[in-house]
Amino acid sequence: MKKLEVGILGATGMVGQRFISLLEHHPWFEVKWLAASDRSAGKTYGEACNWRVRDAMPKSAAPLPVHECKPGSAPKLIFSSLDSKVAGEIEKEFAHAGHVVVSNSSNHRMDADVPLLIPDVNPDHLALVRAQRHERKWKGMIVTNPNCTTIGLVMSLAPIERQFGLAKVMMTSMQAVSGAGYPGVPTLDILGNIIPYIGGEEEKVERETRKLLGKLTDSRVEMGNFIVSAHCNRVPVEDGHTESISIALRTPAQAADIAAAWRKYRSRPQELELPSAPKHPVIVREEKDRPQVKFDVDSERGMATVVGRLRPCPVLEWKYTALSHNTIRGAAGAALLNAELMKADGYLD
Repeated sequence: MKKLEVGILGATGMVGQRFISLLEHHPWFEVKWLAASDRSAGKTYGEACNWRVRDAMPKSAAPLPVHECKPGSAPKLIFSSLDSKVAGEIEKEFAHAGHVVVSNSSNHRMDADVPLLIPDVNPDHLALVRAQRHERKWKGMIVTNPNCTTIGLVMSLAPIERQFGLAKVMMTSMQAVSGAGYPGVPTLDILGNIIPYIGGEEEKVERETRKLLGKLTDSRVEMGNFIVSAHCNRVPVEDGHTESISIALRTPAQAADIAAAWRKYRSRPQELELPSAPKHPVIVREEKDRPQVKFDVDSERGMATVVGRLRPCPVLEWKYTALSHNTIRGAAGAALLNAELMKADGYLD
């Protein structure tokens, strides 16, 4: 199969670098076009990029020219990892010009006609792009993935919500410094410290969770009928967001029922055997002290959510711990899986 050419907006940033790393040997997609800020435009990628991913920069990427973030010579499929300060209008410009924009940026996630997508959770929401194209009168489209904290939470909630229904969710995050990009959090601020504030993060988690677990009706998403409260903290961990979660259910369940729901959970990416899809979207650890970043963050190539410590909650009903890789499943890997689903379902034809 001939590979589909793709471009990356914000290619020199941390998420952009992760896109390039994940796409190096992808069976369907091939990086052919890169764009970044004005200070990088005109250079080769090797010259413009301060490479921070552990794997070496792919040899195919280094000589590629870095363009301005403007449509024209760009391929049809574009991955966007632009900063939210500039992403909104640029992504709309590309979609209006006919490009398919698969975005990791936050700007359009809550737009009524833009899919906020986790293929393992709400693949049917992709149908929103039909209304998007009709209402905005453009040939392209924008599809988004959620915030990196939201993805781990929702991956763990989806099997429970489907089987038992959710009434209340309380989540406290311990978020890795890589979630702040590079250079990220200053050393003197984070070493030996926990920062109990990440601007806008709690609001994103609370909104996005209800959209992701909502129902698609008449080309709109009815928000999930449950309450979400989030506490978000930055901790001195490199990669991996850990979350302490408490839930109240609409239908009573035993611990064994919830664990079984996690273990058997599969969705469309697994049915289609998409290249980036984890075989087991949710992995259950039985040990009393797991999941841990040190041992579990790279499960299923960083694409699975790992859960454990399921036990009764005296305030709500049940509580547990969840872990996900914030720059793979929570960012570039999430957008890549979105694009794979879009190709499999004919949205890239």
